[in-house]
Amino acid sequence: MTVDITHQPLLRVTDLTIGWGSHIIQQDTSFEVERGDIFVILGRSGCGKSTLLRHLIGLATPLRGEITIDGVQPQHLLLKRPKFGVMFQSGALLGSYTVGENVALPLMEWTRLPEDAIAAIARSKLRLVGLDGAENKLPSELSGGMRKRAAIARAMALEPELIFLDEPSAGLDPITAADIDELILSLNAGLNLTVVIVTHELESIFKIGKRCIMLDKEEKRVIAAGDPRELRTESPDPRVRAFFNRVPETES
Repeated sequence: MTVDITHQPLLRVTDLTIGWGSHIIQQDTSFEVERGDIFVILGRSGCGKSTLLRHLIGLATPLRGEITIDGVQPQHLLLKRPKFGVMFQSGALLGSYTVGENVALPLMEWTRLPEDAIAAIARSKLRLVGLDGAENKLPSELSGGMRKRAAIARAMALEPELIFLDEPSAGLDPITAADIDELILSLNAGLNLTVVIVTHELESIFKIGKRCIMLDKEEKRVIAAGDPRELRTESPDPRVRAFFNRVPETES
């Protein structure tokens, strides 16, 4: 019998507990990300968003539970050509490499393509994110928004079905942040790219997020899941409504 994988979650997290030793950051976390989704992981500072991301991409091992991407644990995916790409918050571009060389790095690591083919693919990815002609520039010559775009281009170099974005709007002015939001929407719609985003930027969450989970620092668990626009007004948890409506803790 043929199994239709299009109806299986691309990312599945089951009963996950993360932390170090006896220190628990989040526990009993379960969620699924469908193909083509824009899924947001959010919560107040210190709740464990970035730590969860490290586990999702295989850079840390959970204390309990399981993570699978297309049915495979992320640690195993790191041993072969990755099925996902990552944009770290700072962009993490290598300063001594040109932008084109930065985007080419995954191709050099995981393929045996000739140099001219790799360079052509790098240029095409930069064009896709609106950086046509920037391949010979150094990261220091780019604005903050352009560096974010270059990092997204590198995350897509191997044409993954899934990319993880860590705070893509952080440190950007409102106009540039809105441009990054539009880019994410365009890539999602045009390529059916599945996107998992870690952020607490409310404007971005409401504009691009299809579904989300909200982590809580005190309870060390997910306290809300669903469409962020609905949670803003319909969540039964006052902490969730306060977060989405920017209500100070003293008023909530």
